[in-house]
Amino acid sequence: MAQPLSMDKERVQFNLARLKKGGENFEIVVDPDAAVSYKSKKSTKIKEVLKSEDVFTDAKKGQLASEEHMKAVFNTTNKLDVAKAIIDEGEIQLSQEYRNKLYEDKKKKIVDIIHKNGIDPSSGLPHPLTRVENAMEEAKVKIDYYKSADDQVQDILGQIKTVLPIRFETRQIEVKIPPAYAGKMYNTVASFGKITRDAWLSDGTWQVVLEMPAGLQNEFFDKLNSMTHGEVSTKVLD
Repeated sequence: MAQPLSMDKERVQFNLARLKKGGENFEIVVDPDAAVSYKSKKSTKIKEVLKSEDVFTDAKKGQLASEEHMKAVFNTTNKLDVAKAIIDEGEIQLSQEYRNKLYEDKKKKIVDIIHKNGIDPSSGLPHPLTRVENAMEEAKVKIDYYKSADDQVQDILGQIKTVLPIRFETRQIEVKIPPAYAGKMYNTVASFGKITRDAWLSDGTWQVVLEMPAGLQNEFFDKLNSMTHGEVSTKVLD
């Protein structure tokens, strides 16, 4: 639950949500992670967003909005209802430090998704992480703070294709794991993609077909060989 706000010199680091409406300015102090989650339409409750339930006209100066003004503009004096309107209709004013962190975290996730799922059409191999990052910079890609990495990937992929030959592709790979290792390999195999079919052969070998991002193929083979000491059998089906 939000607590009363302590007004001190650290206020400069506050993350605010702000709305100008009816000629008045309204602000609330928010937890940045919860506010971004809420704004991204994730299941976050308004109380989890607030660092304080107070509504301000100027949070940095500690100037509270009057109940009279809230009633006139929002038709309510309920602070949670007013806070919800400010978040829904207004803008989140994130500190520069938090914006930098959010940008780097989201960029890292996007680069990782593209690296794992994309390949260079000429070689069939994934592009190195640094090459994907450089392509995003060269294409001047804009990252949306409020969209998930998954929701932005296709749009960003379209942008970097102008400077980097790349396409998303999947592989169907058949794997045969000897009995000595088969029992402990399920979670590892499944973590790389979707098991489309599997069977236990008469000698105890586990035969499995996995659909996976093409960019993970070499990492997958390395992992299998490491865990079975090279005794695994693999075959690319398409």
